[in-house]
Amino acid sequence: MNQTTKIINQAKEEGRKALLEPEAKTICAEYGISVNKFSLATSEKEAVEQADKIGYPIVLKIVSQDIIHKSDAGGVKVNLKTAAEVEVAYKTILENAKKYKADAKIDGIIVQEMAPQGTEVIVGAVKDPQFGPTVMFGLGGIFVELLKDVNFRVAPLTIVDAKEMITQLKAFPLLNGYRGSEPRDIDALAQILCEVSKLILDNPEIKELDLNPVMAYPKGAKTVDARIILE
Repeated sequence: MNQTTKIINQAKEEGRKALLEPEAKTICAEYGISVNKFSLATSEKEAVEQADKIGYPIVLKIVSQDIIHKSDAGGVKVNLKTAAEVEVAYKTILENAKKYKADAKIDGIIVQEMAPQGTEVIVGAVKDPQFGPTVMFGLGGIFVELLKDVNFRVAPLTIVDAKEMITQLKAFPLLNGYRGSEPRDIDALAQILCEVSKLILDNPEIKELDLNPVMAYPKGAKTVDARIILE
């Protein structure tokens, strides 16, 4: 049994529809979708050890099925550059979480590499009642809300389909070297779209998938945040 099946089965046994972020990222990694380095810590000492191993700067985020909007709960600390900063951030996140929702079940804190800034894109998938598993691509960050510039395709996707989804965006010039900036790696983004297509077809229990943001670079791309909802 692969990791993906184990994670989905365990969530179903526990009656959970939303996978925890480390679970969603583990599934992405198993499908060859590039994610930033991460590890789950359940103590300050563990968090520091893992941060030392991953390398600074570090991001810490609360992991709890009872806290969906981590930032609202004060559950995210970014750009931590030393072990001392990681210790303080770990304590602060736990205190904030208790204030936000006293009875929240805390599974730990995810310690992750702070990915360098790139062009933010969003990759998603949803089970459409009419068309079935459908993949989505658009610009991420503030542009998703602002421009509402996204493309959809029914799975399975070929690499040609995936590249069309990217190049047919109105905002494609931003990915293609706008005003002298270096073009982003379109092949890497197309590959992620194809892997997401395979992932949702292989696992019909998945109702929604959201990779936002994915950082697109001149070479490669990296998923910074992953969310998976089950039927």
